[in-house]
Amino acid sequence: MTYRIGVIAGDGIGPEVVAEARKALSAAGLSYEALDYDLGGARYLRTGEVLPDSTVAELAGLDAILLGAVGTPEVPPGVLERGLLLRLRFEFDLYVNLRPVRLLPGAPTPLAGKGPDDIDLVVIRENTEGAYAGEGGFLRKGTPAEVATQGSVNTRLGVERCLRYAFDLARTRPRHHLTLCHKTNVMSFAGDLWQRAFTEVAADYPDVETGYVHVDAACLYLVESPERFDVIVTDNLFGDIVTDLGAAIAGGLGLAASGNLNPPRDRPSIFEPVHGSAPDIAGTGRANPLAAILSAGMLASFLGEGDVSARIEGAVGAVLSKLGGTTATTMRHSTAEVGDLVAEQITQEA
Repeated sequence: MTYRIGVIAGDGIGPEVVAEARKALSAAGLSYEALDYDLGGARYLRTGEVLPDSTVAELAGLDAILLGAVGTPEVPPGVLERGLLLRLRFEFDLYVNLRPVRLLPGAPTPLAGKGPDDIDLVVIRENTEGAYAGEGGFLRKGTPAEVATQGSVNTRLGVERCLRYAFDLARTRPRHHLTLCHKTNVMSFAGDLWQRAFTEVAADYPDVETGYVHVDAACLYLVESPERFDVIVTDNLFGDIVTDLGAAIAGGLGLAASGNLNPPRDRPSIFEPVHGSAPDIAGTGRANPLAAILSAGMLASFLGEGDVSARIEGAVGAVLSKLGGTTATTMRHSTAEVGDLVAEQITQEA
């Protein structure tokens, strides 16, 4: 089967890392047609457009989307985040954000005495509600009496479908363990909904062991004893925080892959590295492409091409081991050189 994959290379280092991700997909044997879309800060500055309705309609018919990074210093905060990234999440109902936190062999970690056996978990972050839904506003803006409100939107539908995805995932992993992460002692309304739904859904999964931890304690445990976690499920805002800490302990943002998933698969899911556009190093060849390559592997896995995904992840681990944890960010290897090493490793293993 030949898949139709939309490619949004975006801004800054986005085009550089996406090029290496595409190289890995081809080397691993995925049959696909890439359709490139000019979206991001550069387009907005040039045309004033963020995401035309016609482009949304085109993207909706694809099998998946590979995203590099968007954002330039000249574009005001919120324009691309809400007009492009969040709009695609809402339009395509990408209600699960999947963030693996896995220390690959050869990858560096700041945690002394911890290795790949200790850092192997997955965070399921609710992706379309919470604080990112945009509920709130200003009163008397710009005056000494200004008031700003920002609400967190949590629906039973949104919470439960995210929980069920997390339980289903935990059921497929060896430990069969799922931890709910929230702040129920302070966020007593949203937290109560999450806790009640978690307890009720758990009754349908008697084979999955469950636990609860406050988000602040979760950050502590991720540093002290990450091995206690298998699958974590949490809301949008807490997930944003916890997953960046997870990236730090699993080799840094240069290895942090993610998927914005539409589990019913009636619209395309989006896969992207989480490191941003890094305009300060764009064009220098210093960008680490491994997060984008691993995101491409996640894309293949979600499409049902598990062998392709395994080849990509295995090759990234092998390259990291050969380099002694060194990646493009150390300037010893350029972005393209690291991508070539991964593609060559995939070919050798095949």
